[in-house]
Amino acid sequence: MEVIHKIGRRKTAVARVYVSEGKGNVTVNKKDLKDYFTTGTLLYKVNQPMMLTENEGNFDVKINVYGGGITGQAEAIRLALSRAMVALDEENHGVLKPEGLLTRDPRMVERKKYGQKKARKKFQFSKR
Repeated sequence: MEVIHKIGRRKTAVARVYVSEGKGNVTVNKKDLKDYFTTGTLLYKVNQPMMLTENEGNFDVKINVYGGGITGQAEAIRLALSRAMVALDEENHGVLKPEGLLTRDPRMVERKKYGQKKARKKFQFSKR
């Protein structure tokens, strides 16, 4: 089997995932998964596509991720892994789609506008 390469994004985080047959080793930026993501919630988010498709321990996954914060990176990895699972077997699409794992979350930080304090906050209007 060849290596499957997929990309996932969330906010400003970008994750590149390389999936190949193996024993279930997952490395993120040349670190072990449990060393990179320390909280249980983030580990659950990253492992969710593998658990739902029942592929835990079947594939070696190498992940490069950059940008954003730790939560955005975890969700970017989740999207990339979901896309990789669908590329491996089209039947996984029916499992992952209802869970919302194949949808890119479009919410990003709104930019600050010129002449304003913040993205939406305006300077107080003065009549005189």
